[in-house]
Amino acid sequence: MTLLPAPPVGGHALPLARDLALHGDRTALVTSDGGELSYRTLAGRVEDAARRLGPERRLVLLPGANTVETLVVHLAALSAGHAVLLVPGDHPEAVAALTAAYDPDVVVHPEADPEAADREWRIEERRPGSRHALHPDLALLLSTSGSTGSPKLVRLSYENLQANAESIATYLGIRDTDRAATTLPMHYCYGLSVIHSHLLRGAGLVLTGLSVADACFWELFRTAGGTALAGVPYTFDLLDRVGFAEMDLPRLRYVTQAGGRLAPERVARYAELGQRRGWDLFVMYGQTEATARMAYLPPALAAEHPSAIGVPVPGGAFRLEPVDEAPGPEGVGELVYTGPNVMLGYAHTPDDLALGRTVGALHTGDLARRTENGLYEIVGRRSRFLKILGLRIDPQRIETLLERHGLDALCAGDDENVTIAVVRRPGWDQRRIRRRVVDECGLPARAVHVHLLPELPRLPTGKPDYRAVRELSGPAGTPLPLPGGDPDGVPDDLCALYARILDRTDVTPDSSFVSLGGDSLSYVEMSLQLEGRLGRLPLDWHTTPIRDLENRAPADRSQRSQRGRRRSVETSVMLRAVAIVCVVGSHIRLFEIRGGAHLLLAVAGFNFARFLLSSSERRVRTRRSLRSIARIAVPTMAWTAFALLVSDDYDLSNLLLLHNALWPEDMGSGIHLWFVEALVYILLALTALLAVPAVHRLERRFPYGLPTALAGLGLLTRYELVGLPARAQITDAVTVFWLFALGWAAARSRTVPQRLLVTIAALATVPGFFPGEPRRELFVVAGFCLLVWFPTLPSVHRVNQLAGLLAGSSLAIYLTHWQIYPIFDGLSKHLALVVSLAFGIGYAAAVTRLVQRVSARRPRASGRT
Repeated sequence: MTLLPAPPVGGHALPLARDLALHGDRTALVTSDGGELSYRTLAGRVEDAARRLGPERRLVLLPGANTVETLVVHLAALSAGHAVLLVPGDHPEAVAALTAAYDPDVVVHPEADPEAADREWRIEERRPGSRHALHPDLALLLSTSGSTGSPKLVRLSYENLQANAESIATYLGIRDTDRAATTLPMHYCYGLSVIHSHLLRGAGLVLTGLSVADACFWELFRTAGGTALAGVPYTFDLLDRVGFAEMDLPRLRYVTQAGGRLAPERVARYAELGQRRGWDLFVMYGQTEATARMAYLPPALAAEHPSAIGVPVPGGAFRLEPVDEAPGPEGVGELVYTGPNVMLGYAHTPDDLALGRTVGALHTGDLARRTENGLYEIVGRRSRFLKILGLRIDPQRIETLLERHGLDALCAGDDENVTIAVVRRPGWDQRRIRRRVVDECGLPARAVHVHLLPELPRLPTGKPDYRAVRELSGPAGTPLPLPGGDPDGVPDDLCALYARILDRTDVTPDSSFVSLGGDSLSYVEMSLQLEGRLGRLPLDWHTTPIRDLENRAPADRSQRSQRGRRRSVETSVMLRAVAIVCVVGSHIRLFEIRGGAHLLLAVAGFNFARFLLSSSERRVRTRRSLRSIARIAVPTMAWTAFALLVSDDYDLSNLLLLHNALWPEDMGSGIHLWFVEALVYILLALTALLAVPAVHRLERRFPYGLPTALAGLGLLTRYELVGLPARAQITDAVTVFWLFALGWAAARSRTVPQRLLVTIAALATVPGFFPGEPRRELFVVAGFCLLVWFPTLPSVHRVNQLAGLLAGSSLAIYLTHWQIYPIFDGLSKHLALVVSLAFGIGYAAAVTRLVQRVSARRPRASGRT
């Protein structure tokens, strides 16, 4: 029996919401837990919710979220003829502000217990009827501003919603067999248009709030048979980071992009990728005032015309109105759009909800031209509105916000960044101002550039000079000069060599590298220097007393050179060198060999066991571990402090190495230091754990069993078998710890069965950690197997020198390359790689020299009074 919907209140309704039952038993929704709802079931739930909303037409405030409950209430209200005020569900301040501003008749709240089974949202009826005069055509109210609590709303009609859904479904060619993932928030007009257009055609929705940076998203997308993805420019940044180009997505039919300008070269690259992989790229242009979409670029033209927005959507039309200030060639004018999806008008107060159509044509504020082949291209913006990461940002509102805090400011920007000039005031620094704007606008910190000035830039007329404001965020400066390299030559006295490299005054012939507190950071330099004196080193040189090593030295330098050109290199050293080159080269996009940072974690675990746990004394282990952590953390914090001065890549959380702990899901530039933060967290946790006497004794008794057991515990978080807050899986210390523990266990493997066990563990657990990236997984597994089974690799002296230099500077290279390579990337990617590596090597040398000089002055300083 077909379930018939209740008649709409007042005779108006949204057809695509009212006619859900007509699609019968086709799958409407696939949820994050793997459940499915048919259109018939969805229609029944919508009908029940419509009855709960009552017979009187009212203004319903609904916090948007990509959940079944939210979608049911949304469709119920529109099918029954109510007016919906859709607000961001993840922004309580916006909910409170718009509730106060518009006094809705009904407010929908989620249940307090998010774990409640089959939960429904609580419907708060604030009055039986409506206190507002609601125009019969009014269906939906959406915010246009990045300031999500702004009372300025777009009034959309039922015709607007239906017409735009029909238009989108037509040019995308949506089929009832398609399944689109909800990669964008429901309260955002782009995300909502994905939902409406697919429901219109009886297609399925993969309903999820997961980020495309989350491995679980791709598992769900494949399992559900996903065919469509939608993204703003930032989504494509995330797709690049997770290796989307290499993913196996056999059912993917089309990818859509809107919400801001995507760089033409990236449009061309994704268009060509789609051609190779069998899916289409639709670049689209729209505004909330047009319900969502006004133009689209046919996929066949994307690679050839990547800077164009395309042609009007079906049913719509463009014209260009001349403007005096239009830049560039003739034929440029303000882009004006007409069509059935143009909004009724704006609402500023509840009284405006009674208005009918006040807008006939939409003046976009964008300057455009029509090319010879009939495509439209945006060449500038007439208004001051910015559109960053899909958010509409009003610079005037930011200026007003700061003015409320007693700050004089001017705000400008482009499609990438907001630049704010602020007059200095006591108690306000750049980070505090940036955080205030970020919290208000919902932008990532990296997109907000704050400059403190003695006075605001102004034109001779006294008007604000916004061009000067935009130019404040130009190049921050030139790179630091490269420090000099290590002194030439190798001391003949090995004790003097150990004393210099390890900065120790208590070196004796009975000392060893490990007994003197050597760690993985000084290990590489020491091995290179010893190789120059001794030739090929024994595998256990780091635990061998200097006296025994000295006895192996040739009598003179001529004999050293006769040791032969064939040498060997320790596998851990070579892996560190190769991994850091792959990390930097992949970030520059000179090549794509990912997985280097995760391989480095396994090598770090391997070296943790070799150096920091070599002593049987608990206090000695703790002291060495803390010293090693300081050698990682202090240079990182020093460089981060410098980066804070010359760029807006980081904030205070990065300086304190707390970014991933505070914001584990953030995929902005703050995530750059994830590897260092994860390594520091892991080392701190293990140092604290092994400082417990009982655990120390356990490790001494079961040196292989303890790390193996810890690796097993780490797999609980790797496979999300324990409840944890949402986090970016592959960059979080909690979820990558198992790799470190496997490296530790590998170092403790003494028998073939033990090596086999850790190898099998890696072969079984690395696959699937990087969904759709088999090459990345192969790289990590291959490197791990080399680490377990081959202590050394054949090499030659020059290769050893280069590998040692790179491995010994790997931390410094990782830290600095984020700020160095962009300077040279536009000139040459090969040059960017070389300079990044060289600068990191120089920074490592400078840090080493500084530490040695500080240590050298310490005895003199202690004698002063």
